[in-house]
Amino acid sequence: MTQPDNFGFGEEAAMLKDSARKFFSEHFPPDKLHRMVAADTNPERMSDCAWDRELWQQMVELGWTSLAVPESAGGIGMPVVAVAGLVEELGRAAFPCPLLATLAATYVLAACGSGGDAALAGIAEGQTASLAITNRQGSWELGDTDVACEHGKLNGTAWFVQDARKVDRLLVSARTDTGQSLYWVASDAAGVTVAPDAIVDLTRDQAHISFDNVAAQEVSSEGLSALTAAMPAIWTLLAADITGAAEWQLQTTVEYVNTRQQFDRPLGFFQAVKHPLVDVMIMIDQCKSLVYNAACACDTEPDHAAAAAHMAKAAASETAAFASSRSVQYHGGIGFTWECFVHLFFKRQKHSQLLWGDAAWHRAKLADILIGKVA
Repeated sequence: MTQPDNFGFGEEAAMLKDSARKFFSEHFPPDKLHRMVAADTNPERMSDCAWDRELWQQMVELGWTSLAVPESAGGIGMPVVAVAGLVEELGRAAFPCPLLATLAATYVLAACGSGGDAALAGIAEGQTASLAITNRQGSWELGDTDVACEHGKLNGTAWFVQDARKVDRLLVSARTDTGQSLYWVASDAAGVTVAPDAIVDLTRDQAHISFDNVAAQEVSSEGLSALTAAMPAIWTLLAADITGAAEWQLQTTVEYVNTRQQFDRPLGFFQAVKHPLVDVMIMIDQCKSLVYNAACACDTEPDHAAAAAHMAKAAASETAAFASSRSVQYHGGIGFTWECFVHLFFKRQKHSQLLWGDAAWHRAKLADILIGKVA
């Protein structure tokens, strides 16, 4: 199937993206973000989980958590390209919430067939969820898990679980006698222990979660297949979040260098400043094209979705690094201070850069698809 000229980004998708930008602009400006997550300047503080639950409830009422839930399970069932537009605005606002984690779990559940319908119905009604599929080494290989299931009980630890303290449910990947299965578990179930991690990103929380004889509901005995099918959409949405954050970094930095005077001229007058900012703009444009190409592939060309998503996440990871470095450097001395908003986005981007694989990892996986695995 050939991709449409506009990536399938129709009127409904545009309205969703515009409404999301307006929503965050009105309800969550950067100064509110800074007050929420950066009020405590102590570098030795414990990892926090600050977020606006009232604003999150408004997002749930707007139906954003059910966007990716199929209509057959009570959701809205919008295409990935429309969801990517929303997530781009989420990244631009750097809003702390479990939306990205819930969407990731949603795509995996949707790939589980009828076994995931009950869990999807819960998400459509407002439940939140996160994936618990990664081992202690931080391997992004989908078959690597430190959790095992025997006699219907989960034991082991899942690592690098995103927004673990904000979610109601966990979608756990576990080894079984017959392979690898996925299980639906309440985050506060007996035997579940959530241990927060200390991470640089102040807009998210992360944890490792231990399971001690936890009773779990199996949603798929073909866990590896479901994860493989869902990951292109998950990589694409994370790349969309990075793109939105990079646009904020670029626009904020351009505004600053056009205001700040040095040698009787705006900083933006000097080529050493404006040329790299043009490079940031070009990288963002490239990244955005790859994101929507990948999202469209998820919707219309699933056989090519993995390759397109690898390209999008690889480009996004490099964009995150470059846009972050330029935004801090070109804010000068103030850019290194706790009071300057750019450090919040810098830290979010560094987390996103490595989450679900960095640029080198995704390019290696792309090479495997295009030219075959090296013996």
